[in-house]
Amino acid sequence: MGDFLTIGVQPIIQKQLKANGIHEPTAIQEEVIPLLLKGSDVIAQAQTGTGKTLAFLLPILERIDSANPIVQALIVTPTRELALQITAELKQLTTALDTINSLAIYGGQDVEQQLKRLKGAIHIIVSTPGRLLDHVRRGTVDLSTVSMFVLDEADQMLHLGFLPEVEDIISTLSKKRQTMLFSATMTKQVSSIAKEYMNNPISVRVQSKQVTLDKIDQFVIETTDRAKQASLRMMMDEHRPFLAIIFCRTKRRVSTLNDALKGYGYNTEELHGDLSQAKREKVMKSFREAKIQYLVATDVAARGIDVEGVTHVFNYDIPQDVESYIHRIGRTGRAGGKGMAFTFVAPKDRSYLEMIEKGIRQKIDRINIQLPNNQSEMNSTKIKTKKKPQKSYRKSEKTALNIRKSKRRR
Repeated sequence: MGDFLTIGVQPIIQKQLKANGIHEPTAIQEEVIPLLLKGSDVIAQAQTGTGKTLAFLLPILERIDSANPIVQALIVTPTRELALQITAELKQLTTALDTINSLAIYGGQDVEQQLKRLKGAIHIIVSTPGRLLDHVRRGTVDLSTVSMFVLDEADQMLHLGFLPEVEDIISTLSKKRQTMLFSATMTKQVSSIAKEYMNNPISVRVQSKQVTLDKIDQFVIETTDRAKQASLRMMMDEHRPFLAIIFCRTKRRVSTLNDALKGYGYNTEELHGDLSQAKREKVMKSFREAKIQYLVATDVAARGIDVEGVTHVFNYDIPQDVESYIHRIGRTGRAGGKGMAFTFVAPKDRSYLEMIEKGIRQKIDRINIQLPNNQSEMNSTKIKTKKKPQKSYRKSEKTALNIRKSKRRR
C-alpha cells in the first residue's frame, strides 16, 4: 500500500488523518480516490469496514472551493445515524480547514435551527432523503449548485423504499454533476439507478474481510414499543451483566431511559452529545473503573468506545443500518472474551432486522418473553434462551476488575 499523498490527498489533510490514527489508505481508497479526483462517475461496491466513507470524503474536500459560499457537495444516506457519523468524520477532517462548512440534515432536528444554519455558507450537506426534500419543497435549500453527489448505502436506501425520494432529489441536481454511488450489494434496483442517472461510471469492487462476530452471542427480543422497557429490565435482571452498554436512537430517549432505570435502582449513567466534555470524560472514567454498571448511550457518543470488561450490549432501539449494528455489538466480545448482544424489535422494526441479518449473513436467534402482570411477578420471572452465557464471559469481567484494582494501587 502507498500513502495518501501519492493518491492525491493534500499534506494538510494527510496530517489530520495521521492525528486520527489513519496512516495509509485502504484498498478501496487507493482505487476510488484517484478516479474521483479526475471527476469520473464511480460505482463502488464495498462492505462495511473497508473505509468507503473516506473514499468519497477525501476527494470532496480536495475539490471544494471554500471561497465560494454555495452548496457544492451533497451526500445522501438512508439513516440519521449514518448522516451523523459522516458529519462527525467531516468535522474531524476539517479541523485544519476551518473555511469548509458542512451540515447534517435529518428528521427530528429543530427546523428553525436548520433554517438558520442553511442561511450561512454551507459547502457540504449530509442528509437523509425525507428531510432534504422538505427543505427543497420549502425553497430553503438550493441543490442546483451541487457539483458532487454521493448516494451512500444505495442498496439499503432502496430496500427501505426511498427510491421515489432519491429520484426527486436527483431531478433537482445539475446534469453536469459528478455522481458517486456506494453500495454493499449490486441489486437490480441499484444497477437501474446507476444506468439511469450516471455518466459512463467506472465500477470498482473491493472484497472485504468477513465480519467476525463469532465471539458474540446475538439475540432478538420480539416486543412492542409499549413493553420494550419492561422487556429490557427483565433481560438485565436475568443476565446480570458485569458492564453493559444500552443503545438508544436519540439523546432524548437516552435521557428518558436513563432516568427510568435509575428510578428502578439500576446503576446507570447517560452518554450523549449534549453533555460537556468534562462530564463525558467523568462518565467514561467511572464506566472503565466499573463504578457504573450500565452506560445508556447514543451511537455517535459511543463511537470509538473501547472498554474491556463489557459483557453485554442491549440495542434498546434497533440500529437502522448494518454498520451501526456491527459497531454497537462490537463493544463486547473484546480482548479474547465472549459477549452477548440483545436487540429489541417491535413490529415496525422488522425491515431493519431483515437488512441487518442480510448484511451480517446470519439469522439471529429469537427470544419470546412473557411479561408478568405486575412488578412483583416480574422480579421472579425467568427467561429461557436457546444459548446460555458461557464461562468465558467471566474473562471480560476479570480483565475489568484487574484494571480497576491496578488503578487503585497507583
